[in-house]
Amino acid sequence: MNIEPREMRQLAEAAAPRVDLYAGIHKALRALMADTLLAVGRMDCDDAPELAEVTQRVMQLLDFCRSHLRHENEFVHAAMEARAPGASGQIAHEHAQHEEEIAALAAQTTALLNCEAAARAADALALYRALSLFIAHNFEHMHVEETAHNAVLWARYTDAELTDIHNRLVASIPPEEMMFALRWLVPFMNPAERAGMLADMRAQAPAPAFAAALEVVRPHLGEREWAKLAASLGLPAA
Repeated sequence: MNIEPREMRQLAEAAAPRVDLYAGIHKALRALMADTLLAVGRMDCDDAPELAEVTQRVMQLLDFCRSHLRHENEFVHAAMEARAPGASGQIAHEHAQHEEEIAALAAQTTALLNCEAAARAADALALYRALSLFIAHNFEHMHVEETAHNAVLWARYTDAELTDIHNRLVASIPPEEMMFALRWLVPFMNPAERAGMLADMRAQAPAPAFAAALEVVRPHLGEREWAKLAASLGLPAA
């Protein structure tokens, strides 16, 4: 990875926050991954409806991870390579590995759903362990992106340019996927991040889309969290 120590120092010494293409979506991914792993760990695999519901959640996580890789490859890595050739090479290689791991986990999840009753407990434990390793690797992977990749981006792009990359990425996401992302994105932001994101969305999106976003996220916010968000946006707290 062609990242100079100077760029890493600039990242650590940055006096003012920069536009961060990774921060929000990575909070969403960490929350979704942790929640799904816990669901697999506590699942009653002898309860058919519960087994079906939890394995569906695993498949949703894997689909979301696959889409996330594609978005980063097409927008963030492309931007890095345009001004720092080779800078995304290590993580791009890991993305290819993640694609293979996602396919393997999807096959393992389907096999668990369809296996004989006698094998379910062992297969469920095996899926739990495989998923936990995948998540552990992803947590380390995201840390590299948030530090080393941001160092490259911040040294070569203005905030206005980074905002444009972000907006083009968001515009490429289908509405259904966006609503799923918001469910995991907004509740796990801090209050300032949450208010900033939704204020920006209200300024740019049609009113029905903004209202739909609020309906998606409100059930996952505590009473105090919603009150703070409502106050920041000038919305009724009730």
